[in-house]
Amino acid sequence: MPKTLEVVCNREACDLDMMELHYRYSMPDDTGVSDFVCPYCGEANGLEAIEP
Repeated sequence: MPKTLEVVCNREACDLDMMELHYRYSMPDDTGVSDFVCPYCGEANGLEAIEP
């Protein structure tokens, strides 16, 4: 099963609550939250992985 990552944007100006990323098998193993930007506000500095 491909990796799944739940992410939250903690920027005060952003209204995104949470998003879930579903990786393809071809994604490099070291791909993480730092490789993405928030789809709502367009910033990367507020993204944080939600730990189970």
